[in-house]
Amino acid sequence: MFEKGDYVIYGSNGICRVQDVTTLDIPGVDKNRKYYLLKPVYTSASTVYTPVDTEGTLLRPALSKEEADSLIQSIPEIPLIPLASEKTLEKTYKEYMRSNNCKAWVQLIKTIYRRKENRMMNGYKATALDSRYFSLAETSLYGELAVALNKPREEIKSYITGCIGNIWPQP
Repeated sequence: MFEKGDYVIYGSNGICRVQDVTTLDIPGVDKNRKYYLLKPVYTSASTVYTPVDTEGTLLRPALSKEEADSLIQSIPEIPLIPLASEKTLEKTYKEYMRSNNCKAWVQLIKTIYRRKENRMMNGYKATALDSRYFSLAETSLYGELAVALNKPREEIKSYITGCIGNIWPQP
C-alpha cells in the first residue's frame, strides 16, 4: 500500500503524488472502500481517484534515484523493439506505452529514433504515428526520471546524454 507523499505512476496520467488515502463521500460509492487521491505532477489541475484494493491496476511505485541511474546506465544494452510490419506498428507502440514500464519507453524511443533515421536516409520524413509515440514515450520517461533524480524535466535528455554519451536520440 502506498502512503501519503509517495510518488507513483498511474496509467496514462504519468507520475503522480499520493495526496491522501481516503474514503469517498459520494452517493452510490461504498463509504468503507479506500481510495488513493493522486495529483499528477505535470498536470496540476487534475485529480485522480483510484481504489486501493483494485487488482491489476495500472499503479506502480515510481523509480528511486538508484533505479533511475541504473536504468540510464543500461540504455545502451536495451534492445530495439522487433517490429513485424507497418500494419501492426500502432498496436505494438500502444502495447509498449500501456506496459507502464520505463524500459519499454526507452525501447520505444530508441526504435522510433532508428526508424526516423532510416526513413530520412531513404528520403522520407518521419511518420505522424512515430512522432506521436516518440513524444508520448519521452514525456512519460522524462517525467518519471525528473522526479526520481530531482531535476527539471527539461534537463533529463541532456542529463542522459551526459551519462551515456551521444548514443541517446537528440532532436
